[in-house]
Amino acid sequence: KNKAKDLAERLLNLYSVRESNKGFMYLKDDETQKQFEDEFKYELTTDQAKAIEDVKNDMESDRLMDRLICGDVGFGKTEIALRAAFKAVLSGKQVAYLAPTTILSRQHFYTFNDRMEKYGVNVALVNRFVEPRNIKKSLENLKRGTVDIIIGTHRLLSKDVEFKDLGLLIIDEEQRFGVEAKEKIKELKNNVDVLTLTATPIPRTLEMAITGLKNISLIETPPKGRYPIQTYVLERNDYIVKDAIEREIAKGGQVFYLYNRVEDMDSIYRYVHSLVPEAKITLIHGKMDRNDIEDAILSFIERSADILISTTIIETGVDIPNANTLIVHDADRYGLSQLYQIKGRVGRSDKISYAYLMYEKNKVLT
Repeated sequence: KNKAKDLAERLLNLYSVRESNKGFMYLKDDETQKQFEDEFKYELTTDQAKAIEDVKNDMESDRLMDRLICGDVGFGKTEIALRAAFKAVLSGKQVAYLAPTTILSRQHFYTFNDRMEKYGVNVALVNRFVEPRNIKKSLENLKRGTVDIIIGTHRLLSKDVEFKDLGLLIIDEEQRFGVEAKEKIKELKNNVDVLTLTATPIPRTLEMAITGLKNISLIETPPKGRYPIQTYVLERNDYIVKDAIEREIAKGGQVFYLYNRVEDMDSIYRYVHSLVPEAKITLIHGKMDRNDIEDAILSFIERSADILISTTIIETGVDIPNANTLIVHDADRYGLSQLYQIKGRVGRSDKISYAYLMYEKNKVLT
């Protein structure tokens, strides 16, 4: 009874804080906003359109926004974030986009910059791939107000990051951040609108959405022409690995090969090469130099390589539509949420994709 009473009081306190928070009222959509949105080259799904409407209604109200966008991987959550960020900038506010990995933050930076540069929106990136002198310059401009949108990893939560007028905080896949980072995120959330994007929400966030402390928009419909990923869970088999890779390459596609122990990456490289000696292979992991990682990813994006052997550095958000086969070497070593995210690296085009979740031969799984 005491626990229930304590929980009820905490929920009521949270709700009263939320109700008392007056938010900044953003401008209604103008011609510039409409022009920006019309440049989206895909057709919005019904759920996407509803989620965008929900977000705009939140932003244009006098209450602080705290909305969860929950949708499967590859279902178009980033486009919702793009439109919300652009709306915030047009209203004179700064935007912070918090991503869990360096690769994802880099990809979002290029996406945002590509869409917004011609409108004079200044987008900056901070993560460990960026030169320290460039980070210092970006942070100075952020404090001065000449940076409109800053995208980064947990580096955004450092003490030296100061905003002139932060209006919107976008959090991508919050379950990937640790306890310490989440505490800093709480501090950053004060008096700003918050948009959380995820395919696999943490229980606390989901509970807050269900109880009404956080608003939720669900994206349940896949983009037009999207096929479900053909997923197989099986013992590791050289013949199946070889066949899966050769079939994908024969179709002009590419392959992700996931292996998460850095110390054995070279032996995995030799193993894959022995199966498909004619294939061009590149590999990445978190301990590599940032330039080497960028070069490897670029060669894969430009199709100079057929196979990318990688650790879970590619887990979240990496969008390479031509890669339609995923092989996970020791799938039983990952959590369900993590496997779900990893599987989302394929199936991002109008082609049928395949995911092979493999485990060691004769191993008894719990």
